[in-house]
Amino acid sequence: MLNIIARSVIVYLLVLIVFRLMGKRQLGQMQPFELVLTLIIADLATIPMAELSVPVLHGVVPLLTLVVVHFFLTVICKKSVKLGNFISGKPIIVINPDGVDYKALEQLNISIDDLFESIRAAGYFSLEQVHYAIMETNGNVNVMPKAEFSPVTNGDMKLKIEESSLPVTLISEGTIMKNNLALADVDKAFVEKVLKKKNIKKISSVLVMTLDHSGQIYLQEKNKPYSVLTAKDVK
Repeated sequence: MLNIIARSVIVYLLVLIVFRLMGKRQLGQMQPFELVLTLIIADLATIPMAELSVPVLHGVVPLLTLVVVHFFLTVICKKSVKLGNFISGKPIIVINPDGVDYKALEQLNISIDDLFESIRAAGYFSLEQVHYAIMETNGNVNVMPKAEFSPVTNGDMKLKIEESSLPVTLISEGTIMKNNLALADVDKAFVEKVLKKKNIKKISSVLVMTLDHSGQIYLQEKNKPYSVLTAKDVK
């Protein structure tokens, strides 16, 4: 009996350490490879606890191996956009200003009822209220409401307002998002001008840089406060 208790405590502490190393995420916030890893760890942890014939070391080694695998996959996803998209997928716009994107629903293998449920969970009960809806890689749907339905009830105040648009990410964790440059109608030279304007010498030191339709730029270096400037400031 004491042997079972001791094995259970050892495995429990080890699994606790493993999940602490993986970071603080809820189950619904996990990337696909993290969810798979979690399921495997849960299965592996029960073996040395329940099977006394199996040495504890035979349960410890696979768990530590998975920690190493998780570490390398995380690094790969950060360093390589293409491999990161392959492993974790990428966010997909399921609702745009023209309405529901049926091709996106087919690609994600979800029904219109699933989409309605996700929108309601975000606090919106009509498609007419939604300007953009994005299916994230963890399965959550984030909604950008139309201006008149935003929390600051601009429609009730009868203000003349412009529709919001999605900021385009130009740099993500030190990597230039080449595909997004064309979407934002800028080039690498523009990005370099912005960095020069802020006396940033290396692209690798940038945590994130975005550009919206109004020309506003959000720029933040790693471990430093963010700054906001406009495209006009660069020219």
